[in-house]
Amino acid sequence: MDAEAITRHHDDLTPPGESPWVGDHPPRTDLELAEPDPAWPRWAERQLTRVQQALGVRVLALQHVGSTAVPGLVAKPVVDLDLTVADPAAEAAYVPELERVGFRLVVREPWWQEHRCLRHEDPACNLHVFGPGAPEPVRHRIFRDWLRTHPDDLRRYAEAKRVALADALAAGEHVMDYNARKQPVVREIYDRAFRSLGLLPAP
Repeated sequence: MDAEAITRHHDDLTPPGESPWVGDHPPRTDLELAEPDPAWPRWAERQLTRVQQALGVRVLALQHVGSTAVPGLVAKPVVDLDLTVADPAAEAAYVPELERVGFRLVVREPWWQEHRCLRHEDPACNLHVFGPGAPEPVRHRIFRDWLRTHPDDLRRYAEAKRVALADALAAGEHVMDYNARKQPVVREIYDRAFRSLGLLPAP
């Protein structure tokens, strides 16, 4: 995977007439941010174990990402996991086993790195599924690790999250709108991390 693929920022470009939402699972509007919780890593470990046991050798990579993977960062109280499988489009090869352990498919985006998302409620978890060539899990890992070691950007991101949440709630928006509101700050932090790793030239 080359640097250009990793550093390219993608906007949400859902094709006309398409929806990423599966069945009766619309985007959530019950938005909240919680203070850092020492239970989040334990939540993640429970779900990592659940997925690994359900899929076995079909798991090519599996990691805890997102804000709950960064100590000291406010977050929605939902752990995010990235799962890599051989072919996310071959849902019959992994979705039924995940459904048997409590996950449900809520998002299907074949136009964006063949992304799928499954949700579990106990503990709350979003399981993002990608293929081996997808850059997004690499980006997620870089972002997570950068925030773990750069407290100024951690504080900057936390403030952006709080402002985005307040504005989204005031406008009656859903989680995707909240994500879009904090996107400029997210991309600034990404670019600093990419430059530090030599993936982007210095400004």
